[in-house]
Amino acid sequence: MLIYHGSNVTVEKPKLILPNRALDFGSGFYTTMNLTQAESFANNVVNRSEGQGVPTISYYEVNYNRLLSEFDVLIFDKPDDKWLDFVYANRTAKYSGKLHDIIIGPVANDTVYRVFRLFENGDIDRETVIKKLKVAELFNQITFRTEKAIAELKFIKSEELKNG
Repeated sequence: MLIYHGSNVTVEKPKLILPNRALDFGSGFYTTMNLTQAESFANNVVNRSEGQGVPTISYYEVNYNRLLSEFDVLIFDKPDDKWLDFVYANRTAKYSGKLHDIIIGPVANDTVYRVFRLFENGDIDRETVIKKLKVAELFNQITFRTEKAIAELKFIKSEELKNG
């Protein structure tokens, strides 16, 4: 299976790096199965780094069946209560549960963050959050959270975005 990582540089050898902000699935190396989502990630990285680098997509091959059979993989099929709790705990730096090798699930985009803020402030309830998330178009992400998991990524190539 082909997966992508969007950044402001080519990433031939992925590393576990502590992020400078709270992320959906905690610290780890974030990828996606959706090329358009990777392009968006790459542009966001360049914007957050004040224009440093060039939006770049790194391509990797992974054996998805091997990941599922030989690693501790947590999968969220859709934005539901469990996903909401997990992402919310990570986004607020309150997650203290199990360290999974790999986490797969929807990306919390800007719309989701606004909904999270409303929820956190007590302006909407859990049921309303889930309803709003079910109608949002959310892409997936695959987060590699351990060195053992990252070793499964086989770098194929990278491409700089022309419109970046």
